Amino acid sequence: PRRHGNIADMLKTMQEVMLSRGHHTDLLHIADLSIAPCTGCMKCRTAGRCILPEDDAQRTLRLLAEADAVAVGSPCYWGNMSGQLKLLFDRMVYGLMRDTARGLPHPLHKGKRAVILATSTTPPPFNILFNQTRGTVRALKEVLGYSGFRIVGTLQKGGTRKSPTPAERELTRCRRLARKLIKE
Repeated sequence: PRRHGNIADMLKTMQEVMLSRGHHTDLLHIADLSIAPCTGCMKCRTAGRCILPEDDAQRTLRLLAEADAVAVGSPCYWGNMSGQLKLLFDRMVYGLMRDTARGLPHPLHKGKRAVILATSTTPPPFNILFNQTRGTVRALKEVLGYSGFRIVGTLQKGGTRKSPTPAERELTRCRRLARKLIKE
């Protein structure tokens, strides 16, 4: 949600690596997007598209469909991803997976790679022990996993209140994760 927060800085670091190696990237700030809430009508499951008027959810889904890999980051909100990110995933579900005849998920992004970044004000190691960043990572793994993405790495940063910017070791880890996304 914050343009200059830890997650944004870490994603920008990953983007720099990818751009320096000739890869196209799109960096989306979810808080800047205009996304209407999902109404839960479930018509997208049969129609294969959202029936709500076009907004940034459909535009983001088109970008995701074209992507070879994705890095998703979220600060921890009560042991989960941010509400804005959850809203986006709710609106894009029809383009992430389909239901089989038995009602089981069929992934639509099989073979794509993903990295997950999570931050929390809860200091380490309690951000993991108390399921803060761990809960965020778990929720994102569920969404991305059911969508077919293979998670190639995660980064969990706790204690953001006392450490409002990523440490150099965390940025180094982001660079490493970016190289994993592009298979270097």
